[in-house]
Amino acid sequence: QVQLVESGGGSVQAGGSLRLSCAASGYTCNSCCMGWFRQAPGKEREGVASIRTGSTYTNYVDSVKGRFTISQVNAENTLYLQMNNLKPEDTAMYYCAHAQIRGNGACSLWDRTYGYWGQGTQVTVSS
Repeated sequence: QVQLVESGGGSVQAGGSLRLSCAASGYTCNSCCMGWFRQAPGKEREGVASIRTGSTYTNYVDSVKGRFTISQVNAENTLYLQMNNLKPEDTAMYYCAHAQIRGNGACSLWDRTYGYWGQGTQVTVSS
């Protein structure tokens, strides 16, 4: 059974940085998709970044390009999201997700693609 556990959230001031981690277990899948999503109060869930495991294919929502970096360490089965130059509008609950779908190329940021989800970690950015 796939399990995803996020950590690394917290409260920072605008311009600060955080690194989120997602420890994954219960599956072995190369060329599958993993992603980070976020949901702010009163807003729909939004895809932030995705990566195809075992590759360099990444995908970012426009609002975080140049500020966030998604990466993975296969040996640790861990997914990361490095967030720099954080803005108040980045405040949200951040979720790690996994799609047990093998393929090629960049992965979608559409949340319905992903079948497994973590519990989330809160990120709060103050101005």
